Amino acid sequence: MESPLWTERHAPEIADLRQELARDQFERAVEDPVNLLVHGPPGVGKTAAVRAMAEEAHEQPDSDLIEINVADFFARTKTEIKNDDRFAAFLQGKSDFSKRDMINHVLKESASYAPVAGEYKTVLLDNAEGIREDFQQALRRVMEQYHRNTQFVIATRQPTKLIPPLRSRCFAVPMPAPPTDEIADILESIATAESAEYERDGLEFVAGTADGDLREAILIAQTTAESEGEITMNAVFEALEDVGLEDRIETMLDAAEAGEFTDARSELDDLLVDEGLSGREVLEEVLEVGRSRYDGDRLAELHRLAGDVDLDLTEGSNERIQLGHFLAELGRPEDTVPTAD
Repeated sequence: MESPLWTERHAPEIADLRQELARDQFERAVEDPVNLLVHGPPGVGKTAAVRAMAEEAHEQPDSDLIEINVADFFARTKTEIKNDDRFAAFLQGKSDFSKRDMINHVLKESASYAPVAGEYKTVLLDNAEGIREDFQQALRRVMEQYHRNTQFVIATRQPTKLIPPLRSRCFAVPMPAPPTDEIADILESIATAESAEYERDGLEFVAGTADGDLREAILIAQTTAESEGEITMNAVFEALEDVGLEDRIETMLDAAEAGEFTDARSELDDLLVDEGLSGREVLEEVLEVGRSRYDGDRLAELHRLAGDVDLDLTEGSNERIQLGHFLAELGRPEDTVPTAD
Protein backbone atom coordinates (compact mmCIF):
# COMPACT_ATOMS: atom_id res chain seq x y z
CA MET A 1 0.00 0.00 0.00
CA GLU A 2 1.35 3.41 -0.94
CA SER A 3 2.45 5.56 1.98
CA PRO A 4 0.34 8.67 2.65
CA LEU A 5 3.46 10.70 3.47
CA TRP A 6 5.20 12.66 0.74
CA THR A 7 8.53 11.95 2.43
CA GLU A 8 7.97 8.25 1.71
CA ARG A 9 6.27 8.55 -1.68
CA HIS A 10 9.05 10.77 -3.00
CA ALA A 11 12.02 9.12 -1.31
CA PRO A 12 15.15 9.89 -3.36
CA GLU A 13 17.32 7.60 -5.40
CA ILE A 14 21.07 8.05 -5.07
CA ALA A 15 21.14 10.15 -8.24
CA ASP A 16 18.61 12.55 -6.66
CA LEU A 17 20.84 13.47 -3.71
CA ARG A 18 21.79 17.15 -3.81
CA GLN A 19 24.91 16.70 -1.64
CA GLU A 20 27.41 15.91 -4.41
CA LEU A 21 30.14 14.40 -2.21
CA ALA A 22 27.65 12.16 -0.39
CA ARG A 23 26.11 11.09 -3.71
CA ASP A 24 29.51 10.02 -5.03
CA GLN A 25 30.36 8.14 -1.84
CA PHE A 26 27.05 6.25 -1.76
CA GLU A 27 27.50 5.27 -5.41
CA ARG A 28 30.95 3.88 -4.63
CA ALA A 29 29.56 2.02 -1.61
CA VAL A 30 27.13 0.15 -3.87
CA GLU A 31 30.13 -1.38 -5.64
CA ASP A 32 32.36 -1.64 -2.56
CA PRO A 33 30.25 -2.19 0.59
CA VAL A 34 32.52 -0.57 3.17
CA ASN A 35 31.22 0.49 6.59
CA LEU A 36 29.91 4.06 6.56
CA LEU A 37 29.55 6.86 9.10
CA VAL A 38 26.84 9.15 7.71
CA HIS A 39 26.65 12.42 9.60
CA GLY A 40 24.75 15.67 9.29
CA PRO A 41 22.01 17.76 10.95
CA PRO A 42 18.43 16.47 11.42
CA GLY A 43 16.19 16.06 8.41
CA VAL A 44 18.84 16.32 5.67
CA GLY A 45 18.14 12.84 4.29
CA LYS A 46 20.67 10.57 6.02
CA THR A 47 18.28 7.63 6.46
CA ALA A 48 16.69 8.16 3.05
CA ALA A 49 20.13 8.11 1.42
CA VAL A 50 21.05 4.82 3.11
CA ARG A 51 17.77 3.31 1.95
CA ALA A 52 18.49 4.52 -1.58
CA MET A 53 21.90 2.85 -1.43
CA ALA A 54 20.33 -0.40 -0.24
CA GLU A 55 17.79 -0.30 -3.07
CA GLU A 56 20.64 -0.33 -5.58
CA ALA A 57 22.96 -2.66 -3.70
CA HIS A 58 20.59 -5.48 -2.68
CA GLU A 59 18.35 -7.72 -4.73
CA GLN A 60 15.91 -7.83 -1.81
CA PRO A 61 16.45 -4.59 0.14
CA ASP A 62 13.35 -5.12 2.29
CA SER A 63 15.07 -8.17 3.77
CA ASP A 64 18.75 -7.30 3.54
CA LEU A 65 18.55 -3.76 4.97
CA ILE A 66 18.09 -4.00 8.74
CA GLU A 67 17.28 -0.68 10.42
CA ILE A 68 17.81 -0.26 14.14
CA ASN A 69 16.94 3.15 15.56
CA VAL A 70 18.89 3.73 18.76
CA ALA A 71 15.79 5.29 20.32
CA ASP A 72 14.06 1.92 19.89
CA PHE A 73 16.29 0.71 22.71
CA PHE A 74 17.76 3.47 24.79
CA ALA A 75 14.54 5.47 25.20
CA ARG A 76 12.37 2.44 26.01
CA THR A 77 11.85 -0.03 28.84
CA LYS A 78 12.78 -3.71 28.71
CA THR A 79 9.11 -4.64 28.46
CA GLU A 80 8.57 -2.29 25.52
CA ILE A 81 11.60 -3.74 23.71
CA LYS A 82 10.48 -7.35 24.29
CA ASN A 83 6.96 -6.56 23.06
CA ASP A 84 8.19 -4.89 19.85
CA ASP A 85 7.34 -7.21 16.94
CA ARG A 86 10.69 -6.48 15.30
CA PHE A 87 12.66 -7.83 18.25
CA ALA A 88 10.32 -10.33 19.93
CA ALA A 89 11.64 -13.33 17.96
CA PHE A 90 15.22 -12.52 19.00
CA LEU A 91 14.31 -12.19 22.68
CA GLN A 92 11.96 -15.12 23.16
CA GLY A 93 12.99 -16.98 26.31
CA LYS A 94 15.45 -14.24 27.30
CA SER A 95 13.48 -12.80 30.21
CA ASP A 96 16.56 -12.76 32.46
CA PHE A 97 18.50 -10.51 30.10
CA SER A 98 19.50 -7.06 31.22
CA LYS A 99 18.66 -4.21 28.87
CA ARG A 100 22.28 -4.08 27.72
CA ASP A 101 22.23 -7.85 27.05
CA MET A 102 18.99 -7.49 25.07
CA ILE A 103 20.48 -4.79 22.86
CA ASN A 104 23.69 -6.71 22.26
CA HIS A 105 21.77 -9.90 21.50
CA VAL A 106 19.49 -8.25 18.94
CA LEU A 107 22.48 -6.61 17.26
CA LYS A 108 24.49 -9.85 17.12
CA GLU A 109 21.54 -11.83 15.80
CA SER A 110 20.83 -9.21 13.15
CA ALA A 111 24.47 -9.21 12.05
CA SER A 112 24.92 -12.99 12.13
CA TYR A 113 22.07 -13.97 9.81
CA ALA A 114 23.06 -14.76 6.25
CA PRO A 115 21.76 -12.31 3.64
CA VAL A 116 18.55 -13.32 1.91
CA ALA A 117 20.10 -12.61 -1.49
CA GLY A 118 23.60 -11.66 -2.59
CA GLU A 119 26.79 -11.76 -0.57
CA TYR A 120 26.08 -9.30 2.25
CA LYS A 121 23.41 -7.37 4.11
CA THR A 122 23.38 -3.83 5.52
CA VAL A 123 22.71 -2.98 9.17
CA LEU A 124 21.80 0.68 9.76
CA LEU A 125 22.16 2.11 13.27
CA ASP A 126 20.23 5.36 13.17
CA ASN A 127 20.47 8.30 15.61
CA ALA A 128 23.71 6.79 16.90
CA GLU A 129 24.61 9.85 19.00
CA GLY A 130 22.49 8.28 21.75
CA ILE A 131 24.59 5.10 22.07
CA ARG A 132 26.32 4.72 25.42
CA GLU A 133 30.09 4.14 25.37
CA ASP A 134 29.86 0.60 26.75
CA PHE A 135 27.50 -0.34 23.93
CA GLN A 136 29.81 1.32 21.41
CA GLN A 137 32.57 -1.01 22.58
CA ALA A 138 30.25 -3.99 22.09
CA LEU A 139 29.27 -2.70 18.65
CA ARG A 140 32.94 -2.45 17.68
CA ARG A 141 33.40 -6.14 18.51
CA VAL A 142 30.30 -7.13 16.54
CA MET A 143 31.56 -5.16 13.54
CA GLU A 144 34.89 -6.99 13.73
CA GLN A 145 33.24 -10.41 14.07
CA TYR A 146 30.72 -10.11 11.22
CA HIS A 147 32.51 -7.86 8.73
CA ARG A 148 32.60 -10.55 6.01
CA ASN A 149 28.86 -10.61 5.32
CA THR A 150 27.56 -7.43 6.96
CA GLN A 151 27.98 -3.79 6.02
CA PHE A 152 27.45 -1.48 8.98
CA VAL A 153 26.14 2.06 8.49
CA ILE A 154 26.10 4.44 11.45
CA ALA A 155 23.96 7.56 11.01
CA THR A 156 24.33 10.40 13.48
CA ARG A 157 24.01 14.13 13.99
CA GLN A 158 27.10 14.20 16.23
CA PRO A 159 29.96 11.99 15.03
CA THR A 160 32.18 13.24 17.86
CA LYS A 161 29.92 11.32 20.28
CA LEU A 162 31.33 8.07 18.86
CA ILE A 163 34.49 6.48 20.20
CA PRO A 164 37.56 6.67 17.89
CA PRO A 165 37.68 2.85 17.31
CA LEU A 166 34.19 3.03 15.80
CA ARG A 167 34.92 6.07 13.66
CA SER A 168 38.13 4.49 12.37
CA ARG A 169 36.19 1.46 11.10
CA CYS A 170 33.86 3.55 8.94
CA PHE A 171 34.24 5.71 5.85
CA ALA A 172 32.86 9.17 6.68
CA VAL A 173 29.97 10.50 4.56
CA PRO A 174 29.14 14.13 5.47
CA MET A 175 25.63 15.31 4.58
CA PRO A 176 25.29 19.08 5.11
CA ALA A 177 21.91 20.80 5.14
CA PRO A 178 20.79 21.83 1.64
CA PRO A 179 20.39 25.58 1.05
CA THR A 180 16.95 27.14 0.92
CA ASP A 181 16.78 27.38 -2.87
CA GLU A 182 17.58 23.68 -3.26
CA ILE A 183 14.87 22.75 -0.75
CA ALA A 184 12.41 24.94 -2.68
CA ASP A 185 13.37 23.17 -5.91
CA ILE A 186 12.72 19.76 -4.31
CA LEU A 187 9.37 20.97 -2.97
CA GLU A 188 8.43 22.23 -6.43
CA SER A 189 9.15 18.85 -8.03
CA ILE A 190 7.11 17.06 -5.35
CA ALA A 191 4.20 19.50 -5.56
CA THR A 192 4.14 19.09 -9.34
CA ALA A 193 4.14 15.30 -9.04
CA GLU A 194 1.29 15.51 -6.50
CA SER A 195 -0.71 17.91 -8.71
CA ALA A 196 -0.76 20.35 -5.79
CA GLU A 197 -1.50 24.02 -6.43
CA TYR A 198 1.43 26.19 -5.37
CA GLU A 199 3.19 29.52 -5.77
CA ARG A 200 6.97 29.69 -5.81
CA ASP A 201 7.13 32.21 -2.98
CA GLY A 202 5.01 29.84 -0.88
CA LEU A 203 7.52 27.02 -1.45
CA GLU A 204 10.42 29.35 -0.67
CA PHE A 205 8.70 30.42 2.54
CA VAL A 206 8.31 26.77 3.57
CA ALA A 207 11.98 26.12 2.75
CA GLY A 208 13.11 29.11 4.81
CA THR A 209 10.90 28.13 7.73
CA ALA A 210 12.38 24.61 7.79
CA ASP A 211 15.91 26.07 8.22
CA GLY A 212 17.76 23.31 6.37
CA ASP A 213 15.53 20.45 7.53
CA LEU A 214 14.32 18.92 4.27
CA ARG A 215 12.06 16.39 5.97
CA GLU A 216 10.28 19.12 7.93
CA ALA A 217 9.89 21.22 4.77
CA ILE A 218 8.22 18.36 2.89
CA LEU A 219 5.87 17.65 5.81
CA ILE A 220 4.91 21.34 6.08
CA ALA A 221 4.24 21.49 2.33
CA GLN A 222 2.05 18.38 2.49
CA THR A 223 0.17 19.62 5.55
CA THR A 224 -0.46 22.95 3.85
CA ALA A 225 -1.63 21.39 0.59
CA GLU A 226 -3.99 19.02 2.36
CA SER A 227 -5.42 21.48 4.89
CA GLU A 228 -5.53 24.65 2.77
CA GLY A 229 -5.78 23.25 -0.77
CA GLU A 230 -2.72 25.14 -2.00
CA ILE A 231 0.83 26.06 -1.03
CA THR A 232 0.98 29.84 -0.90
CA MET A 233 2.43 32.14 1.72
CA ASN A 234 -0.99 32.81 3.27
CA ALA A 235 -1.84 29.11 3.23
CA VAL A 236 1.44 28.23 4.93
CA PHE A 237 0.77 30.81 7.65
CA GLU A 238 -2.62 29.21 8.32
CA ALA A 239 -1.23 25.66 8.29
CA LEU A 240 1.66 26.48 10.63
CA GLU A 241 -0.75 28.11 13.06
CA ASP A 242 -2.89 24.96 13.04
CA VAL A 243 0.15 22.73 13.51
CA GLY A 244 1.28 24.79 16.48
CA LEU A 245 -2.16 24.48 18.05
CA GLU A 246 -2.13 20.71 17.49
CA ASP A 247 1.21 20.47 19.30
CA ARG A 248 -0.23 22.33 22.29
CA ILE A 249 -3.25 20.03 22.41
CA GLU A 250 -0.89 17.04 22.32
CA THR A 251 1.14 18.57 25.17
CA MET A 252 -2.02 19.09 27.22
CA LEU A 253 -3.19 15.50 26.66
CA ASP A 254 0.28 14.13 27.45
CA ALA A 255 0.24 15.98 30.78
CA ALA A 256 -3.29 14.81 31.61
CA GLU A 257 -2.49 11.18 30.88
CA ALA A 258 0.68 11.40 32.99
CA GLY A 259 -1.38 12.67 35.94
CA GLU A 260 0.28 16.09 35.74
CA PHE A 261 -3.00 17.98 35.99
CA THR A 262 -1.44 21.30 37.02
CA ASP A 263 0.51 21.35 33.75
CA ALA A 264 -2.52 20.19 31.77
CA ARG A 265 -4.73 22.93 33.24
CA SER A 266 -1.99 25.52 32.66
CA GLU A 267 -1.94 24.58 28.97
CA LEU A 268 -5.74 24.73 28.95
CA ASP A 269 -5.66 28.23 30.42
CA ASP A 270 -3.23 29.33 27.71
CA LEU A 271 -5.56 28.00 25.02
CA LEU A 272 -8.60 29.71 26.53
CA VAL A 273 -6.94 33.02 27.43
CA ASP A 274 -3.82 33.55 25.29
CA GLU A 275 -5.21 31.92 22.14
CA GLY A 276 -8.73 33.17 22.78
CA LEU A 277 -10.38 29.84 21.98
CA SER A 278 -13.84 29.06 23.26
CA GLY A 279 -14.41 25.94 25.32
CA ARG A 280 -16.19 24.28 22.41
CA GLU A 281 -13.28 25.12 20.07
CA VAL A 282 -10.81 23.51 22.49
CA LEU A 283 -13.06 20.44 22.65
CA GLU A 284 -13.21 20.22 18.85
CA GLU A 285 -9.41 20.43 18.64
CA VAL A 286 -9.06 17.69 21.27
CA LEU A 287 -11.39 15.43 19.27
CA GLU A 288 -9.46 16.14 16.07
CA VAL A 289 -6.16 15.21 17.71
CA GLY A 290 -7.78 12.28 19.50
CA ARG A 291 -8.87 10.62 16.25
CA SER A 292 -5.24 10.08 15.29
CA ARG A 293 -4.03 9.52 18.87
CA TYR A 294 -6.53 6.90 20.06
CA ASP A 295 -8.51 3.98 18.70
CA GLY A 296 -11.02 1.38 19.85
CA ASP A 297 -12.46 1.72 23.35
CA ARG A 298 -10.17 4.62 24.19
CA LEU A 299 -11.46 6.69 21.28
CA ALA A 300 -15.05 5.79 22.14
CA GLU A 301 -14.44 6.89 25.72
CA LEU A 302 -12.99 10.20 24.50
CA HIS A 303 -16.15 10.88 22.49
CA ARG A 304 -18.36 9.94 25.45
CA LEU A 305 -16.55 12.32 27.79
CA ALA A 306 -16.55 15.06 25.14
CA GLY A 307 -20.30 14.63 24.68
CA ASP A 308 -20.90 15.14 28.39
CA VAL A 309 -18.74 18.28 28.43
CA ASP A 310 -20.38 19.65 25.29
CA LEU A 311 -23.80 19.30 26.93
CA ASP A 312 -22.57 21.14 30.04
CA LEU A 313 -21.07 23.91 27.90
CA THR A 314 -24.36 24.27 26.03
CA GLU A 315 -26.09 24.79 29.36
CA GLY A 316 -23.70 27.63 30.18
CA SER A 317 -21.38 25.89 32.65
CA ASN A 318 -17.96 27.37 33.38
CA GLU A 319 -15.64 26.40 30.51
CA ARG A 320 -12.48 26.08 32.56
CA ILE A 321 -14.10 23.93 35.23
CA GLN A 322 -15.79 21.59 32.76
CA LEU A 323 -12.74 21.16 30.55
CA GLY A 324 -10.53 20.69 33.62
CA HIS A 325 -12.86 17.93 34.79
CA PHE A 326 -12.70 16.44 31.27
CA LEU A 327 -8.87 16.33 31.43
CA ALA A 328 -8.97 14.71 34.87
CA GLU A 329 -11.35 12.01 33.63
CA LEU A 330 -9.21 11.45 30.54
CA GLY A 331 -6.16 11.02 32.75
CA ARG A 332 -7.66 8.31 34.93
CA PRO A 333 -6.13 4.85 34.42
CA GLU A 334 -7.99 3.02 31.66
CA ASP A 335 -9.10 0.15 33.90
CA THR A 336 -10.85 2.61 36.26
CA VAL A 337 -12.66 4.61 33.56
CA PRO A 338 -16.31 3.62 33.24
CA THR A 339 -17.36 2.60 29.76
CA ALA A 340 -20.58 3.42 28.01
CA ASP A 341 -23.33 0.78 28.19
